[in-house]
Amino acid sequence: MNMSIHNSHPDIIKRLKRAEGHLKSIIVMLEDARPCLDIAQQLQAVESAVANAKKVLVHDHIDHCLEHAVREGSQSADETIKEFKQITKYL
Repeated sequence: MNMSIHNSHPDIIKRLKRAEGHLKSIIVMLEDARPCLDIAQQLQAVESAVANAKKVLVHDHIDHCLEHAVREGSQSADETIKEFKQITKYL
């Protein structure tokens, strides 16, 4: 697929880089023996950030790539439905 249709990728990259920074700080928190509650809260934030990034990616793929493939005729309806079923497993 053409990268120009992936308008969400810069946002996803930003979200994942932010989560990466939080994850590094969690490692430091563990090394510094910070309270488990604080660490668990930070882990929850990272988990949510990654889950949201994945959701945005999947929705973008459905809204743009699969729709584009059908309209352009570059993929059969059967192939598109199969791909739709595969990617929605990640939601």
